[in-house]
Amino acid sequence: MEAERLVGVSRRALAQSRGTPDIIAEAWQAQALAQAIGSRLAADGPKELRGEARGLSEIGGRSSGALDHPAARAGVARAAQLSELAEPRATLTGLGALLGEVGMALVGVACETDEQGLYWQCMEAIDAADESMDRVHGMLRRLDERDRERQQDLERGRGRDGPYGAYDALGGPTGPTATGRGRARLRE
Repeated sequence: MEAERLVGVSRRALAQSRGTPDIIAEAWQAQALAQAIGSRLAADGPKELRGEARGLSEIGGRSSGALDHPAARAGVARAAQLSELAEPRATLTGLGALLGEVGMALVGVACETDEQGLYWQCMEAIDAADESMDRVHGMLRRLDERDRERQQDLERGRGRDGPYGAYDALGGPTGPTATGRGRARLRE
């Protein structure tokens, strides 16, 4: 399944979670998904993202074990369905939103529980979601920087080219159309 679609499925599943076990399961799923997306971007993503993506993968791997849930013990992760990552920016934007929603849901669980163990599991998972979100935002910033640099390069290139093509060092047009325009001016 495409990464952006998989993030959407996870967001809907978290929104439909009813009660602590469901929220814990979806938090675990989100971290497994963060790990899978990080791994995919580290291997095949834009060069600018690879370091941060490795970090995201490591955080997701560490933190998915922090939550004690049957899905975690069985290793049944929705992230195993990840088949492609077509649009890094859209995927990262959705993943950042998912991780924020997971953090908020875990805060609710931690505030409502009387179990010390569950409370600390939630705290660790909140920290991991927060750290993962920082990595995601870092990658989005790198994509923005790359796009800005490309736009500036394009604008610099347009400054040298005119409506009729490239200009030479003296500021005059070059190429076959320039010669034709020069002759036309002489005839006038």
